[in-house]
Amino acid sequence: MLFLVAAFMLLGVVLGTVAHAPLTVTGALAAVIAVWLGVFAVRERIGRRRHTSAD
Repeated sequence: MLFLVAAFMLLGVVLGTVAHAPLTVTGALAAVIAVWLGVFAVRERIGRRRHTSAD
């Protein structure tokens, strides 16, 4: 429960910051995060394929 409270507080701080940032900065940061998540997903998928084929 305490973890959820901390997560919501952090989310509130981040959303508050985004609300005051210019739209171009927000869009650029969102694009960076999207690329980072995409790379992570591809690496995880490749890693799982290699691991399961060896079993």
